[in-house]
Amino acid sequence: MITAYILNNQVLDIHTLGPDDVLPDNTIWLDVYKPDDEEREWLTGLFLEEVPDKEELDDIEASARFYWDTDGLHIHSLFPQRIGRDTKGVHVSFTLRSNLLISIREEDIGLVRLLRHYMRQDRLEVEDAFDVLLEVQNLKVEYLSDLIEDGYKTLEGTADQVFDANQLTPMLKELIAQEETNGQIRLSLHDTRRALRFLKRSLRQRMSNEQAKWIDEMLHDVESLLPHTQFIFDKINFQLEAAMGVTNLEQNKVIKIFSVAAVVFLPPTLIASIYGMNFAHMEELAWDYGYPMSLGLMMLSAFGTYFFFKRKGWL
Repeated sequence: MITAYILNNQVLDIHTLGPDDVLPDNTIWLDVYKPDDEEREWLTGLFLEEVPDKEELDDIEASARFYWDTDGLHIHSLFPQRIGRDTKGVHVSFTLRSNLLISIREEDIGLVRLLRHYMRQDRLEVEDAFDVLLEVQNLKVEYLSDLIEDGYKTLEGTADQVFDANQLTPMLKELIAQEETNGQIRLSLHDTRRALRFLKRSLRQRMSNEQAKWIDEMLHDVESLLPHTQFIFDKINFQLEAAMGVTNLEQNKVIKIFSVAAVVFLPPTLIASIYGMNFAHMEELAWDYGYPMSLGLMMLSAFGTYFFFKRKGWL
């Protein structure tokens, strides 16, 4: 699907284009979502080089993510996308030339829908394609900040479940999911910082003072958010270690019970073994009260061992 955003008196009109349509005048943003073969053929008329494909979007080398060529300035940006409890990274290709921004993506992104919602409510004031790119990056930084706040709330909830044996398994699953989310947040923050620095360095001559100030503010926000991700990592590891410690304590209690039971029944077992040897000359075997006596000795030895452990505070 190809969506054109046409600038009309600082308001963006939204139009969906087909392979047979012509790019409207005053289009400053062309958003391409899951292009088919016909749409890719249509895009070749806008690119002197090749149209970026999915494999190129996933490259992690800086030279493949931020560069200039005959088509203009290229940025492959990483966006976090939350689906239920899981968070994944979605790569989007941005190509900026004179006054046209072309974005190509293979997956849906909530930030694009949010940006479109702002456009319909006339909550965006943009003057050129570069403003649109900065607005997208700004929304991403705000979304990452919201994800970090959600992470803190999640860890506050899991902290109360550490000593609840019934909630231990759900808590561990939540911590693992939060660790993956926090990793995606950190990757997106690093990627955004690299992208903004590349924009600031590459478009220094053509950007306005307001746009340069905007980039500096976003870079400051990114730098302030990165320590939070490290703190969340540390907190996740602490809760995991605490959960493992509680699990080990519970296991040690069970092992302790078996150990004490084995020691308590050791003297009675010894007495029973002695009188079970069946030697010919054992005077106790002929006694009338030999059997009750042996039972008494076994019970006395068992209770004596138990009370000895109790007095020592081992139970």
